[in-house]
This record gives sequence, structure tokens and C-alpha cells, in this order.
Amino acid sequence: MTDLPDDEAAREPLGRLVLCPVHESVPRARRWFRTFTAQHELARSIDDCLLLMSELVTNAIVYGESDGLWRVRVEWYRAGAALRVEVHNPGFPARVRLRRPTAGEAHGRGLLMVNELADEWWSGPSPYGGTVVAFLMHKMFA
Repeated sequence: MTDLPDDEAAREPLGRLVLCPVHESVPRARRWFRTFTAQHELARSIDDCLLLMSELVTNAIVYGESDGLWRVRVEWYRAGAALRVEVHNPGFPARVRLRRPTAGEAHGRGLLMVNELADEWWSGPSPYGGTVVAFLMHKMFA
């Protein structure tokens, strides 16, 4: 995990999706991402990106908290040759933590996968309120 990058000006917005906090939103986000990637010639496979985005959207749905109506926001950016994916939810940034679950635990591996597969990842306060968890995949664009 890294600190939230301060290169905000270097991001080129590519797309966004606003989802209801229901489990059916995870496959919807995956379909939308596949549609997005069809428009770009990517230099790397999207499979890892799909897995990581799915894990973060699932975490946002499971752990997001709000007294009122809320949504999960997924945003994609190009940052040079890298792909940056952000997932925003109304949860509390301090609650994002990397766990090392035991073999018998059925849950708790999402951020561990993000930590292992992403070139960089971070979490912090979202500009929309709540939490953002994001990852960066280097060399996605030729």
C-alpha cells in the first residue's frame, strides 16, 4: 500500500460508473469495464484489473456505511501509461486494512489480492466523502 498520490493533475479521466450498493452491481461493473477496455488498445491483460475492481466494489458494498441513500462510484483514469481505478464508498477510511486471514476463514482476502496483483494501491478519504480505495496498473497503455 502507498500513500494517496499527489499527481492528481496527471490523470486523464476515461470513465465512471455509479452503482447501487447491491451485490448485482459487481457483475455490472465488470461488464462496464469490459466495454470500456474494448475502446482502448491495452498492452496488458485486463483479467487482473477485473478481479481487483470486483474485489474493491464488493468491499465497498459490504463495508460502506451511511444513514441515508448512498452509491458506490467507480472511476477509471489514464495516468501516463498506467491505468488507475478508484472505488469510492461512504465508509470510514480508517477501517480499510490489509488482513492476513487464516486458511479456515472464508473472507478477508480482497485487499490481500489487491496488494499482490496491483503495481500500487492506496486508500484514504474520498473527495465525495467517505473512502476511496484505488489501484494502479503500470504499462497498460502502449
